[in-house]
Amino acid sequence: MRTLMIVDDEEGPRQALELLFKDEHEILLADSGFKALGFARRQPVDAAIVDLRMPNMSGIETLSQLKKIDPAIEVIILTAYETLETARQALQLGACDYLTKPFEIATIRHAVSRAMERRERSERVQGYHQRLLDLQEEVHSKALREEMARTRGEILASIIHDMNGPLTAIFGLVEMINQTIHASPAMEGEALEAVKERLHRVTLQINNCVNISRRYLGFLRGGLDENASVRVNQTLHDLKELLKTHSSAKTNELMIHALPSEVSARINGIDLLQILLNLATNALQCTSAPHKVEISGRCLLEPLTLSEFADGPCDLFINREGLVNTPPLVALAIRDTGPGMPAETVGKIFEAYFTTRPLGQGTGLGLSIVKRLVEQANGALHLHTAVGLGTVFTVYLRARENRPDLRSANPPPTS
Repeated sequence: MRTLMIVDDEEGPRQALELLFKDEHEILLADSGFKALGFARRQPVDAAIVDLRMPNMSGIETLSQLKKIDPAIEVIILTAYETLETARQALQLGACDYLTKPFEIATIRHAVSRAMERRERSERVQGYHQRLLDLQEEVHSKALREEMARTRGEILASIIHDMNGPLTAIFGLVEMINQTIHASPAMEGEALEAVKERLHRVTLQINNCVNISRRYLGFLRGGLDENASVRVNQTLHDLKELLKTHSSAKTNELMIHALPSEVSARINGIDLLQILLNLATNALQCTSAPHKVEISGRCLLEPLTLSEFADGPCDLFINREGLVNTPPLVALAIRDTGPGMPAETVGKIFEAYFTTRPLGQGTGLGLSIVKRLVEQANGALHLHTAVGLGTVFTVYLRARENRPDLRSANPPPTS
C-alpha cells in the first residue's frame, strides 16, 4: 500500500479523510506542517493532502519544504479561502492539485488517485535513470576494461556506435515526457496516455542498451552461442518501435513488412536487430531528399546459387566462403530509392571508419559492424546498387530447422 499523509490542524477533516482512504493507503496524520516534515524525513511518503491555512507553518510553506525533502512527493492543497495568487504559488511549487472546501468525495478520490499515478510514473523514470547508471558502471568496470585492453579499438568504437542510437532515443523521449509533464500539471486523458506510451518506449530502448552491453561482453569473453535463434517477425516489430523516434524516419517513407509465416533465424537476437537497425538507418540517411525505405523478407527452401552473385561495380557479395549455404534460409532485404552508390564507394563501403557523410555526421562503423555480425552468424550479405535508382542490401541467414510453418510459407518474391 502506498502512503498518504493528511496534514490539517483541525481534527474533523483529518478523521474524515482517514476514514475515506484507510482501506486503500497507509495513512499518516499530522496536525501541523512541522509534524508533516518530520514524517517525510523518517519514511517515504507518496502523496500528501495539505490544508492551506494552518498556524505557524502554512500549507504553501509545508508544500515547499516537502518538495525539498523529496521532489517526487505529490501534494494536493485544500483550502476554504481560494485566491488566484495562492493557486498560482501552489502550482509553481509543484502541487499536483488545488481543491476548495467543501469538496465532493468523488473529486478528492480522483485527485488522490491521480497523485498516486504521478508518483508511480516518477518512480519508473527514476528507476530507468538508475538502470542507466548501473549500465554505465558495468561498461566501465575493471573487468570490462581489462577485456577491452586485449581487443582492437574497433570493438570499443562499435559498442559506442551501437548504444548511441538507443541512448539518443531515450534522451528524446525523456525530453518529450518532461515537456508533457510541465505543460500539464494535472495529467489525464491523451496527455497521460502519451506519457505512458513514451515510458514504454524508453523501457525498450534501455533493454536494448543492456542487451548490447551483455552481447559485447559475451563476444569479448569468447562466449558466443552457436545455437542462438530469434523470431524474425518479432525483430521486425522491435525495429519498427526503435525507428519511431528516428528523425530521418519522420521525413521519409518507411515500410516494414512482416513475413507471412513465422520463421526463426539462427542468430543472436540483439545481433539481428543491430544488423537491421544499421542498414535501415543507413538507408534512411543516404540522402537529405525525401525517399522511400522498404524492409521485407522471404524464406528460401533451396540453397543459394552462388554463381549468380558476381562482384562488380554495382554488386558485392560478403562472406561467400563462410556462408553455411544449407536450407532453410531467410533473406531480409532493405531497399531505398536514394541516389545509389558509384563504383568507388561500393569497393570501400564495408571498411571500418569509411563514410560518405560530412565530417562529424557519421562514424563509418555501421556497415563494418553489419559485416562482422553477418560473418559471425555464418550468413551472407549482398549489395546491389544503381546510381540514380537506389540500393538494396539483402541479408541471408540460416533459419531454424524442422519448423512446420516454414515449409508452408509462400512469401512474395524479392529482387
